[in-house]
Amino acid sequence: MKVSIVMGSISDKSIAERVAKILDKFQVEYEMKVISAHRTPYKAIEYAEKAEENGIEVIIAIAGKAAHLAGVLAGVTPIPVIGIPAKSSTMDGLDSLLSVVQMPKGVPVATVAIDGGENGGLLAVQILSVKYPELRETFKEYKEEMAREVEKMNSELGSN
Repeated sequence: MKVSIVMGSISDKSIAERVAKILDKFQVEYEMKVISAHRTPYKAIEYAEKAEENGIEVIIAIAGKAAHLAGVLAGVTPIPVIGIPAKSSTMDGLDSLLSVVQMPKGVPVATVAIDGGENGGLLAVQILSVKYPELRETFKEYKEEMAREVEKMNSELGSN
């Protein structure tokens, strides 16, 4: 199982690192690349066309401002694309969010929150867990651990 984390710019690296931390936790192999939908559009198309034959099963695209990277990749590849809109200096990330989430019919991009690296990684794990049952079990354990942490917080407060 392999995930590709594609950044539109190196400025998206901190988000990509949060994705990678989640994928590491679940022992999912990944690669990181910088490919710009605007500055290197032909490279973006070529990359997306070859992703499946290169063993990529999920693409996570991170971009800010006019964040067209996820849409460009999704328009070319048959594999799932997760878009993570990056917070930008102009509209606090709303421009990025709208660029990623407002896709035309037939070109789906699963979109998580602005700067949502952790959820992007978790969604990739969930997608892969359809094919890899052992990953689904590990994900269930992760969710159970989160629930235990909440219960611990309640007990520390003296609540039930």
